[in-house]
Amino acid sequence: MKEFDPQILKKLYIPHSSSHKGQNGKLLLIGGSKLFHAASLWSLKIASRIVDMVFYSSVPENNDIVSKAKMEFRDGIVVPRGKIEDYIQEADCILIGPGLPRVEGKEVGDDDTKQLTETYLKRYPNKQWVIDGGSLQTITPDIIPPNAILTPHQKEFELLFHNVILNEMKNLDNGRDPSPSKRDQDDILRKVAKKYNVIIVLKGEKDIVCSPFDSAQGETRCVRVSGGNAGMTKGGTGDVLSGLIAALACKNDPFLAAAAGSYINKKAGEKLAEKFGLYYNASDLVDEIPQVLKELVR
Repeated sequence: MKEFDPQILKKLYIPHSSSHKGQNGKLLLIGGSKLFHAASLWSLKIASRIVDMVFYSSVPENNDIVSKAKMEFRDGIVVPRGKIEDYIQEADCILIGPGLPRVEGKEVGDDDTKQLTETYLKRYPNKQWVIDGGSLQTITPDIIPPNAILTPHQKEFELLFHNVILNEMKNLDNGRDPSPSKRDQDDILRKVAKKYNVIIVLKGEKDIVCSPFDSAQGETRCVRVSGGNAGMTKGGTGDVLSGLIAALACKNDPFLAAAAGSYINKKAGEKLAEKFGLYYNASDLVDEIPQVLKELVR
């Protein structure tokens, strides 16, 4: 599998000097809960530094937090859950899942994540979706819209595509260890991306980004993104990544947005390690990414 080529970053969209507010990306973010209130805020914070407008929809407690922080999110609009559909059509990309409660973590007043996610995925299959966190852990793969970007870690990937993985393992040589090897896993990722026509960012020590089809090569396209460090295992760094990818997906090809987001996120972690060792958090990552973007995207 090829390593990510940083030269691809030159293809990323850069706002033109003559552009107007709203022309450089509008993102709708649906996430957050009473238990996981910070997750969607990390996604919001990084996205608000990249796109022109973020429409933010969470539970009332989180909406209040963002409303009080309007000096920081000048280009954000707080959207009550009942008004989501008023903004879906306007958004270039929709990120759903950061901080949404898992089934066992749902509290009184929180949304039913499965129902919330599946309702909008089915109703608006032609929108550009980025699916993360609680949404990945509660839905079934058959309702995922084509061209969606999924950002699972290993356990979320296995949970979501359990049946596909089992079927693929049955096709492998008998008598081997039933757990897939690294090569087997790469093959399974390719087949899942192609079967469901989605872009997958499998998060790990080395992220693997797969798209269903490469028009130039006529086959599934995958890259491995190396870098980062153990400081990025802290809670919230995945929410930063999903917010970054979703913001980039507003104005870029989804595979480019996914692979570039993974690379930029890891580079920001490396820059932080140079300053602080492994002693940084998700908020530090959010603050470092703009500087990395400035250096890498020209």
